[in-house]
Amino acid sequence: MSRIGKLPVKILDKVTVDVDGNNVVTVKGPKGELKKQFNKAMKIEIADGEVKVSRPNDEKENRALHGLTRTLINNMVIGVTEGYQKVLEINGVGYKAAKQGKKLVLSLGYSHPVEMEDPEGIETAVAENLLTIKGIDKEKVGAYAAEIRGKRGPEPYKGKGIKYQTEHIKRKVGKTGKKTA
Repeated sequence: MSRIGKLPVKILDKVTVDVDGNNVVTVKGPKGELKKQFNKAMKIEIADGEVKVSRPNDEKENRALHGLTRTLINNMVIGVTEGYQKVLEINGVGYKAAKQGKKLVLSLGYSHPVEMEDPEGIETAVAENLLTIKGIDKEKVGAYAAEIRGKRGPEPYKGKGIKYQTEHIKRKVGKTGKKTA
């Protein structure tokens, strides 16, 4: 039995969870609404203020989907109550970010500014060299943060570029400058 899959997902106050016949789970909460379709092999039940996921048999695919389904439903419940956020740090001389309405304008050492439109359901905020990405869908927040980071990833010599705030960059030693005969 899956250790994660067998854990129930507690339905918090002000949150409603609905499951229809096609395994489409709809979670509504104070921050919004999320809807996702899951594999039809998984059995999703709501009882006693909890969501329970079970699998039909111990085939390899069903074992893998069991824990995944439970975790995704839990992420949806957390998303509509608390939300998710990622913080990016911009390092480098002349590297900066600015907001223009729903557009994010990044100056990253290229000959032109990089402009990115915020996806639906995602908010970005800029404070000095920190860029905060917030939303209720964990997958969208992470994907947009990775897309921004991909515009100029951190380099290993001086650490210039965009990195996650919690990320540690392994530094390389530069040239020593000694002349050899």
